[in-house]
Amino acid sequence: MTDVSNISPLDQARILSEALPHMQQYDEETIVIKYGGHAMGAENLAKAFARDIVLLEQTAINPVVVHGGGPQIATMLKRLGIQSEFAAGLRITDAATIEIVEMVLAGSINKQLVGYINEAGGKAVGLCGKDGNMVSAVKATRTMVDPDSQIEKVVDLGFVGEPEKVDLTLLNQLIGHELIPVLAPLATSLTGRPSTSTPTRSPARSQAH
Repeated sequence: MTDVSNISPLDQARILSEALPHMQQYDEETIVIKYGGHAMGAENLAKAFARDIVLLEQTAINPVVVHGGGPQIATMLKRLGIQSEFAAGLRITDAATIEIVEMVLAGSINKQLVGYINEAGGKAVGLCGKDGNMVSAVKATRTMVDPDSQIEKVVDLGFVGEPEKVDLTLLNQLIGHELIPVLAPLATSLTGRPSTSTPTRSPARSQAH
């Protein structure tokens, strides 16, 4: 991520001229950028990230941003007095927690990032996997070894899911039309219940064109 405020115009031009031949290798290609929640803390860094995304789009690359939001979710849950529990590295998400998770991911974080990209001259569109039934998930399962009994047990993670079915119809309507999709890692479960989707796989990584 670049902080252009500390780079002279001459150096900016030199950097771009050196990078352009490499960037041209990806003309019209779709590139997925994972933007983790831990990188979202400082506003100046978020705006620098947005400028970089716009630069990619302006050089004939099709960026798709998939963002996280773990720290921001934790902050909101703490503010509301909801205790977070983790198992196997994932947040246990009950019915009360999923409402906050969706509000933070698809609401405040997604729209803030969309705003930064648009402010930088891009045309960002905020989405989540529930829009257009883009991503359907199945309930995630993990196992842990009980430290006392040493017996492996299945952990109930609640409304945590893993992508099972992907429909790229909506995404493909945006890619290649000067629009920048910004995706929140939320999905609809195959049983109709909302579920968070661990962002280990993005709908744009498979057949987007």
